[in-house]
Amino acid sequence: MTQPNTDAPLAGRHIAVLLGGPSSEREVSLVSGRECADALERLGARVTRVDPGKDVAQVLTRVAPDLVFNALHGEWGEDGCVQGVLETLKLPYTHSGVLASALAMDKAKAKAVLAAAGVTVPGGGLFSRHDVARDHVMQPPYVVKPNAEGSSVGVFIVLEGANRPPVELSAPTWTYGEEVMVEPYVRGLELAVAVLGESNGPRALAVTDIRSSTGFYDYDAKYSEGGSIHVLPAPIPDSVRDRAMRMAELGHTALGCQGVTRSDFRYDDINDLLVLLEVNTQPGMTPTSLAPEQADHVGISFDQLVLWIVEDAYARCSAGGIA
Repeated sequence: MTQPNTDAPLAGRHIAVLLGGPSSEREVSLVSGRECADALERLGARVTRVDPGKDVAQVLTRVAPDLVFNALHGEWGEDGCVQGVLETLKLPYTHSGVLASALAMDKAKAKAVLAAAGVTVPGGGLFSRHDVARDHVMQPPYVVKPNAEGSSVGVFIVLEGANRPPVELSAPTWTYGEEVMVEPYVRGLELAVAVLGESNGPRALAVTDIRSSTGFYDYDAKYSEGGSIHVLPAPIPDSVRDRAMRMAELGHTALGCQGVTRSDFRYDDINDLLVLLEVNTQPGMTPTSLAPEQADHVGISFDQLVLWIVEDAYARCSAGGIA
């Protein structure tokens, strides 16, 4: 990676940062957006912070930035919808485009693409949430998750010997879709790999071993102070590290991702089974987030990472594509 060689490499640039938004991951996005906006200002850019609503197209037309830094997470901001708006407005933007964003957000479709590319993924499939709430659709232990949510929102682990399935799925307050993904539970380590989609091919940065203080890497474990411990580099055999990094790079390419992604894995060290759970097209950029930690581990500061993300988006625009 080329390191910035001036004190204000983004001087003269006007960048709109999308943060917050309407999804269940709004609070995380507000923190990610704040951190990135602050970094962009340190890098010399003029920054306009935009908490998008239904009038986002009108707001961005009025603001007229020369690039949009998308710091949204979850539904609408990460699933191809806002990317489509930005394409229509012909505004260059960071991270992955419409198709890759939509594909990665749909767990069932993403798993099919990843498996076809040779990536090891969990089994399972989509089921009606009411059927899953009524009876075990597979032998425990298994995991139930929304098909199109991030940050472990709405996830249930049904352990071996459980007498009942997660009846909460049939509640009228459930808002995460009528179909849910049910997968076999893979015991072992929770691993993560960040990838930079560089021009000469994706580059995996490192492997982090995530140890949750609650026993499950859920929303609170991901974003609450003290919710989890990140062991970097992960204390795993070199062969497993290399496998995880290759699979993360392959997953990034197979889904057509751009910019920075983060792949989440489970590693069963007893059976030497490594499975890729999902690829996140817009990883968190909070003080506890994995991608910035891994970048720092390999010598890329937070500001340098933000600069790389922006320069990557500008370069793709100059090469003939909006994003």
